[in-house]
Amino acid sequence: MAREPQRDGGRGRRDRDEAPEFADRLVAINRVSKTVKGGKRFGFAALVVVGDQKGRVGFGKGKAKEVPEAIRKATESAKRGMIRVPLREGRTLHHDVEGRHGAGKVVMRTAPAGTGIIAGGPMRAVFEMLGIQDVVAKSLGSQNPYNMVRATVDGLQRMASPRMVAQRRGKKVADILPKRDEAPSGPTDEAVETNAAPAEAGI
Repeated sequence: MAREPQRDGGRGRRDRDEAPEFADRLVAINRVSKTVKGGKRFGFAALVVVGDQKGRVGFGKGKAKEVPEAIRKATESAKRGMIRVPLREGRTLHHDVEGRHGAGKVVMRTAPAGTGIIAGGPMRAVFEMLGIQDVVAKSLGSQNPYNMVRATVDGLQRMASPRMVAQRRGKKVADILPKRDEAPSGPTDEAVETNAAPAEAGI
């Protein structure tokens, strides 16, 4: 009698742990063929990007004879290889970065609020699944979606937040961030007095 509630409660907790909220995006799907002794066997290859839209993203590819099975395999592969990327204010990148993979090269730049995602094709899918809201990106190399996604992920893996840099250098975050210049109130008052002095002398 006492074991039954414990078993149900454990299963419910396990289901919650194994099924986090992930969104997926199908980037590309190709028909592939394999030549065998009796002819050709056709199948499908899918490229899927998965993310929680809160700083985690991953991509995967899968092959199968049917499209749904290929997408399922790609999604499972993407979930197994997810990475975490630090975001500034939860909406954009901390700094400009380049990513490379093979002949693929991408450039990603941080952007102010309201810019949106200025990127195309596979790069846009990665940013949307990652949860980035403002970014400017450009692909300068191969237009192959596999190379573009890999190059984008390579650049995102190089992203470093101020906290990571401070921890690596053994300093505080405030020590490595550029200090904002406050409004110079003193010199302004001195300038007013300097300009007012000749006028008083003339009176």
